[in-house]
Amino acid sequence: MAAGRAMTGGGGLATVRTVEALRQHVRGWRGEGRSVALVPTMGALHEGHLSLIRLAREQADRVCVSLFVNPTQFGPNEDFDRYPRDEAADAAKLAAAGAHLLFAPGLSEVYPPGHLARVHVPVLGDALEGTFRPGFFTGVATVVTKLLLMALPDAAVFGSKDYQQLLVIRRLVADLDIPVRIVAGETVREADGLALSSRNAYLAETERRIAPVLHATIVDVAEAVATGRNAREAENAGTRRLGEVGFGKIDYVAVRDAETLGDWDGPPQPGRVLVAAWLGRTRLIDNVPVPSG
Repeated sequence: MAAGRAMTGGGGLATVRTVEALRQHVRGWRGEGRSVALVPTMGALHEGHLSLIRLAREQADRVCVSLFVNPTQFGPNEDFDRYPRDEAADAAKLAAAGAHLLFAPGLSEVYPPGHLARVHVPVLGDALEGTFRPGFFTGVATVVTKLLLMALPDAAVFGSKDYQQLLVIRRLVADLDIPVRIVAGETVREADGLALSSRNAYLAETERRIAPVLHATIVDVAEAVATGRNAREAENAGTRRLGEVGFGKIDYVAVRDAETLGDWDGPPQPGRVLVAAWLGRTRLIDNVPVPSG
């Protein structure tokens, strides 16, 4: 198959697997005067991802979704090998959501033999997740930079559930002068408050019943500090509550400045409460804003 030709599937959704073919599609859209949005994903798509695609359709005339399980953001003892993969099911969901193109490259297309360059965003990428998952944000920043330069979209859409990731990406785009507008989609939740995540599929039935306490806890922490409670006291109370209901290792319950992820000095500076905790073998993350006013 010629590099510029696309396969179709998932109800007519075009699929390309090379950078050359991706760029050919984007050039074609540009030639028609159309704007382009990119939604990077690792697959295992759920309603949270699909909400980002609908948001992308509001931002641009054409929507490209990338599907690539990025090995450089997984640590040696993490779940790269068991991360859920089902491209056919994902393609069907993308077609139904109105995406126009699926970019599903192989490993060597993204990281050719001899690839050495990495993108690191210090400070923002070294806190919280960066402390507990060394190298994670270097992997994220590198693959996102590559995807943005491969597609050169007008806008790229990311979910707010991965709030620290969103800040890292905004920083690298600004610092590297990448001509793309970063758009944040709201976190999509189950009725009981649990943030949608591909890793929720790992939860056992009993764990799934406990999982919504994660969101309820950080909401309480956010409300407490908004009304004047000391941030460290509120964090400690949140940590204790999670331990009491059955969470195992609690990496952090943190009240942070919403822009820098440094210590939060209180209003009027925006604050954010972020959490990462283990439930059985599953690591869950979430975040909420500190209410203002």
